[in-house]
Amino acid sequence: MTLTEAMQARHTVRKYTSAPLPAELISKLNDRIKENNQKHGVSIKLITGDEAVLGPLIKLILAKGVKNYFLLAGSDTPELGERLGCSSADLMLYAQTLGLNTWWVGGTYSRKSAAEKAEDNKVIGIVAVGYGVEQGRPHKSKAPEEVSSYEGEAPGWFREGAKAALLAPTALNKQAFFIKGHDGKVSITCDNGIFTGADLGLVKYHFELGAGIDNFEWE
Repeated sequence: MTLTEAMQARHTVRKYTSAPLPAELISKLNDRIKENNQKHGVSIKLITGDEAVLGPLIKLILAKGVKNYFLLAGSDTPELGERLGCSSADLMLYAQTLGLNTWWVGGTYSRKSAAEKAEDNKVIGIVAVGYGVEQGRPHKSKAPEEVSSYEGEAPGWFREGAKAALLAPTALNKQAFFIKGHDGKVSITCDNGIFTGADLGLVKYHFELGAGIDNFEWE
């Protein structure tokens, strides 16, 4: 499965089986984490076997079996959210290619438990990862024309990028972003409160994957 195929197949999964992550997959995930940490200047970690990361009420009502996750952390800078958003998008799709499922968690995890593992870094969220009880379902989505516009006739790569951007997970599924394009240049604005930076990184990554990074320039 390619990353593009994974983008279509990935859906939010909140319930997981008790099957542990094999050592081979853990090694592959850690290698991918290392690549993202070096590329984006962040400090993401894969945490396994931590059932305390979600509170008992969340596990009873919303989630089940979450015990492995990517800890999204890094030095507290203005760009941290976007960098972690981009990195987490890559890790989620990569995990999907390995037959795993994921859930981007921004507000319902134990901040105390996460902070204890982040050392002196700031945590903006976690991404649960494991074998889902099911594969999840597509979330309600806006239409591409609701979140994008291009001056003049939109090229095919721009249309494909906008479609891909709508597949990105965003906080509360608000899809509170807008993509503008002209003369081969693209910009994205996002306004989703404390999750704005993360959402921006997630959406940018998906747009690049759908449009093809060689077809345009960010501005």
